Amino acid sequence: MSIDSAIFLFTFLPLLLILEAVIRPIRAKNVFLCLAGLIFYAFGELWALAALIASALVNWALGLWAMRGAKMAVACAAVLNLALLGACKYLGFFGEGLALIGVPLNLPAIVAPAGVSFFTFKGISYVVDAYRRPEDGSKNFFRVLFYISFLPEIMSGPLSRFGNFEGQLASRERSIERMAHGLRRFILGLAKKLLLSGGCAILVDAAFSAGEALDARMAWLGAIFYSLQLYFDFSGYSDMAVGLGAMLGFECPENFNYPYAATSITDFWRRWHITLSSWFRDYLYIPLGGSRRGKWRTAFNKAVVFVLCGLWHGANMTFVLWGAWHALLSALESLKVLDVARWRKTAVGRAISRVYTLLAVCLGFAMFRAESVSQGFEIIGAMFAGWDFTLAGELLLARSVDGYTLAVLVLSAVFSLPVLRKMRDFAKRSGERVERNLELASYFGCLALVVVCASALASGGFAPFIYFQF
Repeated sequence: MSIDSAIFLFTFLPLLLILEAVIRPIRAKNVFLCLAGLIFYAFGELWALAALIASALVNWALGLWAMRGAKMAVACAAVLNLALLGACKYLGFFGEGLALIGVPLNLPAIVAPAGVSFFTFKGISYVVDAYRRPEDGSKNFFRVLFYISFLPEIMSGPLSRFGNFEGQLASRERSIERMAHGLRRFILGLAKKLLLSGGCAILVDAAFSAGEALDARMAWLGAIFYSLQLYFDFSGYSDMAVGLGAMLGFECPENFNYPYAATSITDFWRRWHITLSSWFRDYLYIPLGGSRRGKWRTAFNKAVVFVLCGLWHGANMTFVLWGAWHALLSALESLKVLDVARWRKTAVGRAISRVYTLLAVCLGFAMFRAESVSQGFEIIGAMFAGWDFTLAGELLLARSVDGYTLAVLVLSAVFSLPVLRKMRDFAKRSGERVERNLELASYFGCLALVVVCASALASGGFAPFIYFQF
């Protein structure tokens, strides 16, 4: 079951909200929400639920050890969580790698439990934080289980920290206004997923399966629309998670801040998948030395982080190369070979920095989306050299690009840049009446989006979130 599926939206979610509102004691609410998260997760595979509960139990026990100052608990947490992640996601990948160097070893490819990349990282952060600050740990297993299995975050994050989560268990703000804001955020995220990401997917699938019909036009359109598809898919899920958390009285961390408005790769990663970037910064980059040991060591540390970030996304060399591409550019920015800070001192330089960033991100995502490294290079090669147009290419372009595609592109541009934020800021400066009218209009807009999203679901256009595979 997914949070954008019909069964969740029209059955599970209403029951969840009604029962949570009826239950009055906050401890009882916590127990109910924890059970709801486990039941929701159990709609996948029961063995995956067993793995999640076992992970929570092991990390809770290691957290107790870490709270007594045992550094070995941190090492055990890293080894055990990464071993679980590796066994679930990378056994087949490592077996293929060994075969390439002449070591035949038939390792099984296990179907990974949903969200394993996220709950293992949560487990590591919990134990490390309990070691660094014992007050950020807990002797109560239920609290750790609730944190690991928190329904809005269980499948694809955001990667919250236990210290922030636990502070909301004893008391949290509940109001009609907060509920309405959360519902609006949830609906906006649903629309991003079903309408914008789903609309982009049609052209992306056509471009990446074009075969001999692939040319520069379809390659560029495929790369651009995939960049938009991935953004709206994952930021849509994050909006739904934050909105659902708000409806339940919780504050979930933000995961995106208009990444396509970034002016460098470094800036992009401050805006894209913020909680994952923060996780790698706090639990890998800084322990490696961060930026404290000179520019060359800083560049090396960033390279290590980005390559591992690419591998975190899946057992495919396309992800590793995507991470290596960002590692290279980030290192060059650190070494001032790409002196983006100096570019931004002029209007022309700022424009160049934005174009450079968008181009770099787009090229990286072309490899990220590809089924294989060879297909990735085929797409990238066609972007720059595929200017020999064929009849097959003309027909594919005509079938793939229409008024609907252009409408999706325009709406995607509006919602991927801080246009709405600027409108809200303008309304605040214009006075309380204008701000109130804009607020009211946003809720009417959400009602219209509900109708459109329901139609999209009824048409059978449902597709799982892309990040569920990671």
